[in-house]
Amino acid sequence: MKKLLLILTLLLPAAVCSWGQGGVDFDGVVSLDKTVHDFGDIMIADGPVNCSFTVKNIGKEPTVIFNVATSCGCTDVEWTRQPLAPGASGTVKATYTNTDGPYPFDKSLTVYVSGCKQPIILHLRGVAHDKKKSLSELYGIKFGSLGFKSIDVKAGNLSQGESKGGEMVVANTGSVPANVSFKDVSEGLKLTVTPNPIPAGSTAKLRYTVTASRSRWGKNYYYATPVVNGKTYKASVSKDIQETRARGTEAVFSQPNPLIGDGRPVIGFYAYTKENFNSWTEAQRKAGSMPQFEQGEWQFGKVKAGTVLKGKFTMKNEGKSTLVIHKFDGETTNLSCGDIPQVEPGKKASFTVTLDTAGLPKGEVLLICTLTTNSPFRPLVNLYVTGWIE
Repeated sequence: MKKLLLILTLLLPAAVCSWGQGGVDFDGVVSLDKTVHDFGDIMIADGPVNCSFTVKNIGKEPTVIFNVATSCGCTDVEWTRQPLAPGASGTVKATYTNTDGPYPFDKSLTVYVSGCKQPIILHLRGVAHDKKKSLSELYGIKFGSLGFKSIDVKAGNLSQGESKGGEMVVANTGSVPANVSFKDVSEGLKLTVTPNPIPAGSTAKLRYTVTASRSRWGKNYYYATPVVNGKTYKASVSKDIQETRARGTEAVFSQPNPLIGDGRPVIGFYAYTKENFNSWTEAQRKAGSMPQFEQGEWQFGKVKAGTVLKGKFTMKNEGKSTLVIHKFDGETTNLSCGDIPQVEPGKKASFTVTLDTAGLPKGEVLLICTLTTNSPFRPLVNLYVTGWIE
């Protein structure tokens, strides 16, 4: 279980940014044209593939990209070495060697820029194949002729007052152009497709932007109904599509969203919204709240399926201002939590989590709870519920 928790920790998102009209802004220092490059579907026989990220200095002082670290030896990188004057642009160029075999890949680049409080994380994504597949096989979730690889999309973390965006590849698997629009779009979500109409038997980029709202904390879904050539369709999901899980996380249980999937008309994007501390001074941060938990894991032992259990988490506020928990999120409706009290500086408080094991898979199980707090040091706190179900 400790190994599993370590893997989960490594998988947590590491960067928060804002999505402006010109790109993705970081700390008012630089703006990037994108943070993810999706190569889409490539063949191993194609050999190395290349991409480039544009870095523009949007600040008032010169800045420099002083290092770029890759996540593995399968990625080579070059970047602009000379300082960038205000308004000037440089590049980060990456080459994925494409020699690891047929599988989905997600390689990261860690970019260190002077003036930025945290390194910038970029991603190279795609799927390498050893033999060609049709668009219909590759994009196995369809709304009419409009094909997706995923319709339950993780948009990442965003801070209040900011937007977070990304893009994904969609396909027109039909024999005529597909004009794509969306209806019943959730407030805070924007979607664009380029090119549109999508030529027959071709792909396009679907760009999504999620904007934070103080009425929404923690994990929230944003929905839209695709309209293809004036018609709406219910999703048809190929039986060949399987969830890709990180190796070693087989025990992690996350309840599928019942509003999304086969026979449902919508696509969904989810994001975790937390407080925005970017403008806080160092003195303000030091005066903030600081939650510390006596234990970050509730181990309920071995129980029979259908058992209802109650566990307790105790926290102490080691900061200098009142600790507020904005929201409790469980990755399944089997987990619930009552009101969580505010905690004054130096004080302790506990709250109870209820677990209904009915319907959970048998064997080892790990459930994740996420707290959204007002702490500048720990705005998101992950707690774990583990045990064995007979």
